[in-house]
Amino acid sequence: MIDFSVRSLVPRCAEFGLDLDDMAVKRLEKYGNMLVEWNEKFNLTAITEPCEVLYKHFYDCLLFFSAIQVPNGAKIIDVGAGAGFPSLVLKIARPDINITMLDSLSKRITFLSEVLKELGLEGDALHLRAEDGGRDIKLREKFDIACARAVANLSVLSEYCAPFVKVGGLFVAMKGSAAAEEVDAAINAFSILGMDTPKIICRDLRENEKRSFVVAKKISQTPPKYPRNSAKIKKAVL
Repeated sequence: MIDFSVRSLVPRCAEFGLDLDDMAVKRLEKYGNMLVEWNEKFNLTAITEPCEVLYKHFYDCLLFFSAIQVPNGAKIIDVGAGAGFPSLVLKIARPDINITMLDSLSKRITFLSEVLKELGLEGDALHLRAEDGGRDIKLREKFDIACARAVANLSVLSEYCAPFVKVGGLFVAMKGSAAAEEVDAAINAFSILGMDTPKIICRDLRENEKRSFVVAKKISQTPPKYPRNSAKIKKAVL
């Protein structure tokens, strides 16, 4: 078993009001070990060194709670969930959250489902392309928060994510140092999709490493024509 030193994050999380209890610590450790084990066969992440997993995956995702007020029982969808960042980390830290994880690759969905099972957590792992999910009446405008991490540039990502957000909910994109440039380029897309002007919330990950959260509130319904199919989204960015 690899020791990811998750307990060292407890006081850091307490600084922004997140109580990372013993069960959460144990579950994060288990998740980390499953990630490394499965990664040998499925190439889920390029980051496997314990300290890097601790900060660039776990703490990075936990910082979500320092930037976003997540109501009790909130419905969150992670679009392009990959290996479960941020969705699985959010669920581990706050089991009250209702998590839906969406990904187009079946091997990732298999992994996410197995992690939920092994950790004794409830959640939905759906094998769907984002543009198909956004047109599904069971998913469209049903979520308090749609989030995404390292999926696509904001102009493209907003069209994938906005259709999932109910009016009054939030779209949260986890970005790096170029967030401001991406926001400037995506202002038109946000407006077309029914989103308010986004704001950027920056947090320190480690020394000389920062995380930017691009946050936009949904103020009107997304027009029915969106999301378009993937080819059109990439060819004619809003």
